[in-house]
Amino acid sequence: MKDQAESLRQLVRRRLPQTSRTIAITSGKGGVGKTNISVNLALSLVRLNKKVALLDADLGLANADIVLGVYPNYNLTHVLQGEKEIKNIILEGPLGLHVLAGGSGVYDLANLGQWQLERFIRSMEQLDQEYDFLIIDTGAGIHRSVLSFVLSVDEVIVVTTPEPTSITDAYGMVKTIIQRTPETNIRVLVNMAAIPRDGEIVFQKLNTVVKQFLNRNILYGGYILRDPNVARSVLEQEPFVLAYPVSSATRSIERVAHTLIGDEVDTKSQQKGIRSFFSKMYNYTIRK
Repeated sequence: MKDQAESLRQLVRRRLPQTSRTIAITSGKGGVGKTNISVNLALSLVRLNKKVALLDADLGLANADIVLGVYPNYNLTHVLQGEKEIKNIILEGPLGLHVLAGGSGVYDLANLGQWQLERFIRSMEQLDQEYDFLIIDTGAGIHRSVLSFVLSVDEVIVVTTPEPTSITDAYGMVKTIIQRTPETNIRVLVNMAAIPRDGEIVFQKLNTVVKQFLNRNILYGGYILRDPNVARSVLEQEPFVLAYPVSSATRSIERVAHTLIGDEVDTKSQQKGIRSFFSKMYNYTIRK
């Protein structure tokens, strides 16, 4: 197994002309709107002329497809088992957003033989050259299945709300990331804010605690205003940026997208890409 891991590391070290930004959207607890943010942020980036893929990696409650109104027949497990090529499981969603269903693929990585693993990682090179962003909608909490994604990306957006328990759980997620992968770029995004100032206050509270106890600064990812149109869009199975393009939630998520694109120069040197992401996931799954 160690020889296989070293072979994989050598494969990943080969430089490619372009690598994608891999961003995990996660949260310390459920019910904070993480999937809605993942879907609508991905669409907002597409509107800004970025090529974006969305990986639905919430293994326990995968529902990005429901929000988008698309229904995948295949997922990463079919690719890992050699039944499908990566291009065969990609669905085209609204605006040309590409959607990949994760399935139980993270667990299947550790069971691959050497040639299967190398073939899979090489197939990821296609994605690195095709996309500017891979947005990953993870599960909530610090379970192993969630951390396997969160600890493998270059950037993480931790979603919280102004609710005290949500803030506490968000701190737990931030603490885990810093302790395990201190090089990760962490942003906190405050959802369901009554006014913009609420988002700033929540972030300042979190950042103060992080600086005091973890000796680290985190970044402010922005806020999403509380908006009844969000709940309506879920019932209608249409993302709110499409169903309600002038709503306060849409304007909020568009600001978040602009911020991410504005940070591209600063993040370029840290950017490892999709191939590296899956390599790290493999190494994580074989560590017991």
